[in-house]
Amino acid sequence: MEAKKTSPFNLETKRGLHLSIGLVISVAIVTLAFEWKSYERGPIVDLGTQEIEFDEQKPIPATIQNPPPPPITLPKIVEIPNEEEPDIYLDFTLDIDIDEETAIAEYVPAEIPEEQPDDTPFIFVEEDPAPADGMKSFYTYLSKNLNYPQKAIRNNIEGKVYVQFVVNTDGSITDLKVLKGISPECDQEAMRVLANAPKWKPGKQRGRAVRVQMSMPIVFSLQ
Repeated sequence: MEAKKTSPFNLETKRGLHLSIGLVISVAIVTLAFEWKSYERGPIVDLGTQEIEFDEQKPIPATIQNPPPPPITLPKIVEIPNEEEPDIYLDFTLDIDIDEETAIAEYVPAEIPEEQPDDTPFIFVEEDPAPADGMKSFYTYLSKNLNYPQKAIRNNIEGKVYVQFVVNTDGSITDLKVLKGISPECDQEAMRVLANAPKWKPGKQRGRAVRVQMSMPIVFSLQ
């Protein structure tokens, strides 16, 4: 005997509704599992009131302020008129018999002796002495007028003779002195050629010509 499916017993028609209800129930169970909270049971603790100790507040002393400085009082300037005469009078008498016919000699001031200039030569001046025609012309003079001593040539003597001298206010060269020599003959020749040199331009200090002390090497070379 074959049973026929009728609409009251056909579950396929309500399959979607049953699926939706089951899905809702599953989501509710999962959500409840995550949100469920459990607490451990233990003895009851007495959280009685605790007394809190506070430090006694100390009084704050008042700030002592220094008094302001006194105002500056400017001195009062008292103007004295020029017409006011001093109260000081000198009472004196001149024991001189002078009348209208007495001749008074003319006052002649005493002559002030001229100050003698200091003859000490300068070492450093504002404007140094220099040959009148320039250093090139002076070296030409030395090369033409310097005579090499024969004794120095025979003994093969050469080098530099350092000569100290003073250039006067008129440009003449005086007070020659050998500071470092190489032989007596070369030293004498170096001083001779410098003493006969043309006049130099004198050195100046504050625009005035002065005596200046200088030194110069005179070269003796056999080459």
